[in-house]
Amino acid sequence: MKVVVVLCTAEVLSMIPFATAPALLSLLIDTWSLSNSQAGLITGIFFAGYMAAVPVLTSLTDRIDARRIYLFATTLSLIGASGFALWADGFWSALLFQAIAGAGLAGTYMPGLKILSDHIAGKRQSRSVAFYTSTFGVGASLSLWFAGTIATAVDWRWAFGLAAIGPAIAGMLVMGVFPPKSPDQAHAHTSHLLDFRPIFRNRSATRYILAYAAHCWELFGFRSWVVVFFAFALSLQSGTEHPIRSAATFAAIVNLLGPGASIIGNELAVHWGRRRVVLAIMTASIVLACVVGFSATLPWSLVLATIIVYFLVIMGDSAALTAGVVATSFTTQRGATMAVYSMLGFGAGFVAPVVFGGVLDIAGGNNSPLAWGFAFASLALGYVFGPLVLLWLRGYMPPSRQR
Repeated sequence: MKVVVVLCTAEVLSMIPFATAPALLSLLIDTWSLSNSQAGLITGIFFAGYMAAVPVLTSLTDRIDARRIYLFATTLSLIGASGFALWADGFWSALLFQAIAGAGLAGTYMPGLKILSDHIAGKRQSRSVAFYTSTFGVGASLSLWFAGTIATAVDWRWAFGLAAIGPAIAGMLVMGVFPPKSPDQAHAHTSHLLDFRPIFRNRSATRYILAYAAHCWELFGFRSWVVVFFAFALSLQSGTEHPIRSAATFAAIVNLLGPGASIIGNELAVHWGRRRVVLAIMTASIVLACVVGFSATLPWSLVLATIIVYFLVIMGDSAALTAGVVATSFTTQRGATMAVYSMLGFGAGFVAPVVFGGVLDIAGGNNSPLAWGFAFASLALGYVFGPLVLLWLRGYMPPSRQR
């Protein structure tokens, strides 16, 4: 239990810079006169930085102490957030520091999961993984709320600068609590660091990896733009004050509901079959994505309720997919498997916000209710891939031997 509590706490702290840019995207668009496509790239490049770094940083946990990777990554997060606060003055500098911050998350999220799976095995592992992955939503919620509150009270640069404190504390916490652990070196002499061919020969794990990429397309596209959508919907209501703070706070509340949905989804998957449950959730999510964006002109209570239902469905398969890839990965390749899992997932997370912003621009801009409807529908187009992969998955069978 101590392992789970410490790693979940560190995950939340390390993620405080995570949603700062999405939370303040409306403000950055106005301050730097950005197009929606540029704004989408600023949020998406975070995931590109993650995608570029995760194959190396996570695979290295099969070879060296994961705590050292974790500490290095929290330093990157600190540099990314504080650099944005001090030196970002437009589109290109914002891209640089967002990419650095994304690389920092690459060395904390999955390496943290590697530390957890190394300490917990058997029946407790699936639930522990579910709690850990669900805590991602808590970190995202705190990040949204923190950014909106600090930016409203002081300035958007202070929001980025103060967020950098979280990763620094997380790195010290993991280094201080967990003793040094040297991985089994036998694997290091039989494969290259970035040779992922053995991972794709594990067909069960590969199917979860591809399904997760579809999941991340929708999830990170949603998270990147939900605050701007809320700001637009709130602007259509009468008597709304502090739209940035209000939009970020509502988005934080919605994100905070995600961990519960993720844990419940995993429990349903355990009892009813992972493939069946995830397939049902993905299908429902596709339908909702084609509807939710058109709700902006409705009364605020209906807008909020629609978004909540949609997000709960999005999160319903998150932990089940991660627990599936952990269970089907070979022990000596777990770090590399999670590296591929994250690389493809967050790679989809990079593309989705850019596509979303491009659709907004083409369909009429972020002041058009119709454009928002089409933009959210673009999330469904990417997510269609998920059910197709799961139909290929003929059931869940963990590997019969570890190698």
